[in-house]
Amino acid sequence: MTLWAPQRRFCDGGAPPKAAGCQNFAETLPVEMSVRIFRELDPQSLCRASRACRLWHAIIQESEQLWRQQCLLVRAVCQREVDSDRSRGLSWKVTLLRNYTRSRVKTDWLTGRYSRVASADELLGRKMAPLDAETWGEILQAELDR
Repeated sequence: MTLWAPQRRFCDGGAPPKAAGCQNFAETLPVEMSVRIFRELDPQSLCRASRACRLWHAIIQESEQLWRQQCLLVRAVCQREVDSDRSRGLSWKVTLLRNYTRSRVKTDWLTGRYSRVASADELLGRKMAPLDAETWGEILQAELDR
């Protein structure tokens, strides 16, 4: 008896016999509908889904809509950086990949997550990203306002 891993169940080439009732939604739906489903995912889940099977990968990689939506969420925190990347002609996907971690780090700083850090040792193991002088000014102002 063969056991099917969940990620193979829904992917091309690894699907169990049709009698098992398992089907890849992206094979049966129009691409636009698959994109609408993928739009519900956060950036990390979207990247994981793109590795699930070739069809999902193709749909996700070729959909600027998916990357644009996620990038606009990041832009709410890192407007200068996103606008700069887009003005240089970078795709939505590349812009998101360049700015996602930076937006998470900036949000953590601005919300006071690191306000009570006593030493650099407390930051070990945390994801960090380079921030420009203007961003550090915003962070410093937020700290002073607390």
